[in-house]
Amino acid sequence: MDGGSHQRLRIAVLGPVRAWRDGTPLDLGPVRRQAVLATLVLRPGPLVSQEQLLVGVWGGQPPRSGRRVLPSYVYPLRKALDAEGAGRTGSVIRSGRGGYSLVGDGVRLDVAELAERVGEARRARASGDLATAMDRFTEALTLFRGEPLAGLPGPFAQGERQRLSQRQRTLQRERLECLVLLGRSADALDDLAAVSALPESDPYDESLTALRMRALYGIGRQVAALNAYEDMRERLRDQLGVDPGEELRRVHQAVLRRDDEQLLGPAVARSAAPPARPRRAVNELPGDTGRLIGRERELALLTAPSPPESVSIVAVDGTAGVGKTALVVHAAGALRVHYPDGCLFVDLRAHSTERQRQPPQRVLRRLLRSVGAADSEVPDDLDELTAAWRAATSSLRLLLVLDDVLSAQQLRPLVPAGPGSMVLVAGRRQLAGLDTDRRVTLEPLETGDGLSLLRHIVGEERADREPEATRELVRLCDGLPLALRIAGARLQTRPAWTLAYLVDRMAGDERRLGELSAGDRSVEAAFRLSYDQLAPAQQRGFRTLGLSPTVEFDPLTSAAMLGCSSRDAEQTLESLVDASLLQQTRPGRYRLHDLVRVHARRLAEAAPAEAGAARTAVLRLYLDAGRITSDWGRGGFPTGPQPAGAPFADWKDAGGWLDAASGELVDVVGHAAALGEADYACWIAEALSDYFVRRGRYHECRTALEIALAHADGATDRRMAPALRNCMGITDIYQGRIRQGHAWFTEALHLSRHRADRREEARALAGLGAADLNSGRAERAIPRLTEAVELARRLDDHWLTAMGLCVLGAVHHSQRRCEEALACFAAARAHAETNGRPRMISMASGNAAGVHLDLGQYAEAKILYRQAADLAQRVGDVLMHAIVLTRLGTAEHGEGNLSAAAALHHQALSRHRTLSPLTEPHCDRLEMDIRYRLGRTYSAAGRVAEAREQFRTALALPGADEHPAERALAIAGLKECKDC
Repeated sequence: MDGGSHQRLRIAVLGPVRAWRDGTPLDLGPVRRQAVLATLVLRPGPLVSQEQLLVGVWGGQPPRSGRRVLPSYVYPLRKALDAEGAGRTGSVIRSGRGGYSLVGDGVRLDVAELAERVGEARRARASGDLATAMDRFTEALTLFRGEPLAGLPGPFAQGERQRLSQRQRTLQRERLECLVLLGRSADALDDLAAVSALPESDPYDESLTALRMRALYGIGRQVAALNAYEDMRERLRDQLGVDPGEELRRVHQAVLRRDDEQLLGPAVARSAAPPARPRRAVNELPGDTGRLIGRERELALLTAPSPPESVSIVAVDGTAGVGKTALVVHAAGALRVHYPDGCLFVDLRAHSTERQRQPPQRVLRRLLRSVGAADSEVPDDLDELTAAWRAATSSLRLLLVLDDVLSAQQLRPLVPAGPGSMVLVAGRRQLAGLDTDRRVTLEPLETGDGLSLLRHIVGEERADREPEATRELVRLCDGLPLALRIAGARLQTRPAWTLAYLVDRMAGDERRLGELSAGDRSVEAAFRLSYDQLAPAQQRGFRTLGLSPTVEFDPLTSAAMLGCSSRDAEQTLESLVDASLLQQTRPGRYRLHDLVRVHARRLAEAAPAEAGAARTAVLRLYLDAGRITSDWGRGGFPTGPQPAGAPFADWKDAGGWLDAASGELVDVVGHAAALGEADYACWIAEALSDYFVRRGRYHECRTALEIALAHADGATDRRMAPALRNCMGITDIYQGRIRQGHAWFTEALHLSRHRADRREEARALAGLGAADLNSGRAERAIPRLTEAVELARRLDDHWLTAMGLCVLGAVHHSQRRCEEALACFAAARAHAETNGRPRMISMASGNAAGVHLDLGQYAEAKILYRQAADLAQRVGDVLMHAIVLTRLGTAEHGEGNLSAAAALHHQALSRHRTLSPLTEPHCDRLEMDIRYRLGRTYSAAGRVAEAREQFRTALALPGADEHPAERALAIAGLKECKDC
């Protein structure tokens, strides 16, 4: 076979292993087969021995069949890669003495293309053609499509993955250096930020730090470059106990010497204009006291280059005590060198308790004097002052820092007119009416940065003696720099105190804010000043938010607590975001910072009547949502408040709202219990149990029910004691904990009969019947289930009737009484349709389809399975959807539609992959079942190797030994493949 017959074949390993012929993707099969191909592509030498392949792909545990297994991997690779009619002698993969080789002629490898591009780049750079070098490096890097050899097993793939990833990092550095040498330092900084943000980025990479220093120097930020060196030096010393290497020290010395040629290359150094001499030496910046920690990203935004032809305005906002002033002063110090005509600072005192706010006339007169205007030339009228200020600054390049700004209107007259000037604005409010070049919303420090600040204040040795107390103190201070500095100051002035002692003093919301006060500094006082600036409606909204049972909330939650429309609530929330008292975590979701929430709650508790109504309203909202979205339907909750006037269109709307609350729903139950609202705690836990179980969130369900059960005896609703036990039993049954579920249902049955509660008695009987069925005692289940169904029918509870009939039908099916089973499932479906919830309809249809499948009535089974699959997908029940899809595949198989069957089994596997094995106890069992059915379909289609692979995969699953029935089926399927 000549080279032209396979010259259009391309193989890529710089990412997931892929191959194309004539642009058409090729199926390379399972990952271990891909690992064999990768070894042939990347292993040096003309021939890869069989021993090298076995060790490289399987490591220390090669298959028992040894070298005999390799042809079963090489053959399908040849089939996939070779052109039609190639034959063994013309194959891309050739056999040799004891091994295999990949024929390079006519095969395009991305690693070979990478080597070509890198060679061209380095030759261009050596010749001084930096632009071409950068282009070639860029082309080389685009060949990487993610992690090299992604997902491939074996020690050879792991080693090559590390080698290629290291090569990628080296090429990134070489490209970045070309950008610096081309004078494109700003672009280099952007790309450096992207590289540093990658998960695999090395925080100790000195070469990247050296490049960052050179790029910072290239845009005139010498101080930032020196700070970058100090940060790396401290990191290396504190965490690794070493000093910076020679390269980084050399760059540091060059920055200190302002050695343009060494840092930026001769071409950039020659083109750099000499710095202009400052015309004035005005510097009114306050001293940069205190260490700035954890603000690298924000500082980089503030000190980024600004357009030279216009006045740049950069705004910083954030809640009280978050460190806005410290940040802007530090940034101004770094920027000062770029503003030759002066750096001015004005505190506008929007939130000062001791000094009056400064009117714009007074500020303008002071600013005019700062730039040299004589007092006799300073007018009194605001418009004249503004015109004089703009005239005086029209030829100046100034840096103006305005601190504690209240409104855009307050600062507009103060903006200088000189092109290239910059205004740094800091305030608690988000000034939406101000046109800015950049905005920075300052958040509390992350835990690590908070720890660094506290250790710096109290002393590393003292803090490190109590690491747990130090971390807890940072948490109690919510990462707020003001709170951390106050706590640190208290520890400084009280050397006898331990950190644990201060933590203990801060236990409880009341004491927590009280302890965060030192001298004239107080966290609560700072918050109160922000609160006092609000309008009355905003103040009420802020107080009420402190009563939210969850950390995050939405306008609907606020509307319920405030007794207003969702739109009005959203307007209040947005105004509080603008005031930096509220954080918007994502569209439609809000939260209060921890200390701010404590302050809001204390304000709310000062108005107990208002607080009581808000608390009841929000608990009612969660109760309504849980009951509306529950599969039980409205008739499933005979006691407690009924969902009347709830703000949800239907069960899907209510479920979506609960989904947005994510993992905080259990907190709602705990919140109700803590408030002494035992009934609401029990009602909400019961209402949410079906929601949790349907989503496989069993741990949350159990936790909520345990909290509620501890308060059930204090509830006025006497139904709750047996009801919650029934819910616990249902949760256990779904998790496969049959014995525990049986115990809960037994307790519930005893309590319900003692209290003459027929509904909970029926639930308990149905639960016991399900437990009996699952423990292999089918005959014992029948009388219990029959009694449960009769009770449910008399109560007109359609969901419970349908559930009981489904379990009873499953009992009949297990006993081969197919007519009785089908009758039960038909009746169950009728009751489910009356209840109107698609999940129960899906369950009844799927169970009936299973009977038809066992009877060989494939057409009937297909109709019902398709209905069940559509309904399961509609309600988002992933587990049921996967089960129904694979059984529908078996029905297609039964009718001889093998390709359709295989496609359905693969769809089932795709759905199965979205299940979490940590929360879904049936995950392994279901995968074994799907793979067994897929293997049977492959075997029937004559695809024996693929069938064998499915059976082996099923047997290799971690939990395979725990499912003997499925394991026996997979073993039998594997044996049939061997007999073929």
